[in-house]
Amino acid sequence: MAGWRIGFAVGNRKIISALGKLKSYYDYGIFTPIQVAGIIALENPYLTRKTVELYQKRRDVLVQSLKRIGWEVSPPRATLYIWAPLPEKFRKMGSMKFSLMLLKKGDVALSPGIGYGKYGEGYVRFALVENEQRIRQAVRGIKKVLEA
Repeated sequence: MAGWRIGFAVGNRKIISALGKLKSYYDYGIFTPIQVAGIIALENPYLTRKTVELYQKRRDVLVQSLKRIGWEVSPPRATLYIWAPLPEKFRKMGSMKFSLMLLKKGDVALSPGIGYGKYGEGYVRFALVENEQRIRQAVRGIKKVLEA
């Protein structure tokens, strides 16, 4: 489920112990449903593979659709996000203004890269949380804006 985070670490016993102490000051417990979902994922690799396949298919649909409308985007190897450089024609505008323009004129919401720090400027972040039909619909909205 997008937005839910859980992780684990393996490695040198002393380093992992130090990490555990550090994390104990910052983390006060993970929401129980997230823990249960993590257990189920670890115990059922088939489910994890299906989820990976789902996000790969969404990634491929988005990347191919963007390329068809002239926006060159590289597919990430592992993530449920695509970081895309702003199209050349819109780079001077910056990621915030570009994202707002897509929202207002194309009905497409993306995250402006500047929201992730100065090195995010010049990029937008797509989240692969929608199904393929909605992804294609979003690209039609983007195309309308890019061609205007």
